[in-house]
Amino acid sequence: MHSDLVLVIVVATALAFDFTNGFHDTANAVATSISTRAMSPRVAVGISATLNFVGAFLSLKVAATVANGIVDSSLITPEIVFAGLIGAIFWNLLTWYFGLPSSSSHALIGGVVGSTLAAEGTKGVLGDGLVEKVVVPALVAPVLAFSAAGLAILVCYRIVGRRRPGPVNRSFRLGQIVSGSLFSLSHGTNDAQKTMGIIFLALVANGNLQAGDDVPTWVVISAASAIAAGTYVGGWRIIKTMGTRIIKMDPAQGFAAQAAGASVILSASHVAGYPLSTTHVISGAVMGAGAAKRVSAVRWGVAGNIVAAWVLTLPAAATVGALCFGVTRVFGRGATGPLVVSIALVALLVTLLARRFGSGSTLTAEA
Repeated sequence: MHSDLVLVIVVATALAFDFTNGFHDTANAVATSISTRAMSPRVAVGISATLNFVGAFLSLKVAATVANGIVDSSLITPEIVFAGLIGAIFWNLLTWYFGLPSSSSHALIGGVVGSTLAAEGTKGVLGDGLVEKVVVPALVAPVLAFSAAGLAILVCYRIVGRRRPGPVNRSFRLGQIVSGSLFSLSHGTNDAQKTMGIIFLALVANGNLQAGDDVPTWVVISAASAIAAGTYVGGWRIIKTMGTRIIKMDPAQGFAAQAAGASVILSASHVAGYPLSTTHVISGAVMGAGAAKRVSAVRWGVAGNIVAAWVLTLPAAATVGALCFGVTRVFGRGATGPLVVSIALVALLVTLLARRFGSGSTLTAEA
């Protein structure tokens, strides 16, 4: 009975993380389209939410990587998964509050690795898999997106350099509808699967599934729905950072950044199953599109703050995950620990929302 209750708490927490992933990463998909006026905020967010849902059904390779390629599933318990999720959610809420586009993906992986280390030591973490499938792609993907977006914008300017700005901008705004939609699709393909992998890991740990089983359909649908709902709610603070504070984009730059980012993510998801940070990828692409036009166009101070958040994400989420596991173990192996931590997290969320919107500001006003 206790194990089933813990499992229910873990699944609910995983879907809560998926929701925070959606609203935290909305900016990845829509900020460039909004900032260049290619789409209105509500239209952009609505399209992104729909395509995030659709993208979750395109592939399950990333889910398999998260479930079996980073930690030893035979040593994982539902309590370990729960603690890792809390670490990820805490970091998502903290960076959302300060408007920093950090990586939800790396927060999730860091949280689970931290709680696993606290519970089982280094034997529970697959070091080679962590380096090969998380650390190396985290370093390579933003650089690749930076280079691809920079090259793309130079080609675009070469083609349209002597044409009138008005028709050119209108054409690229139309192009952004396509490139932004493609990025939203890629976001759903990569990010929703991480939650699927975590729920699958919890089901294996609880004895409901074997490691070689397929991901259940209800897991796919629920994860897709949660990330779509979170995307529709939208993280407007981060949208502002991504859309205007790194560079002031024109439609051509927005198109180049979105197209480059989507290409990198889709390739990594479908070919290798790498759980990329879509935040890192689109941030790198935005910087590349700006720097290729003029290096001084990028606000490197803001970019530096974002990079600092990237560097801190894995260790910070891992630390919270480890601490959370320690707290839950104080209450024993039953459901009491996860319940206490869940209540504390809800209280934290209510406090953050009250502080954030207590002055009477609204999402619409932020947009």
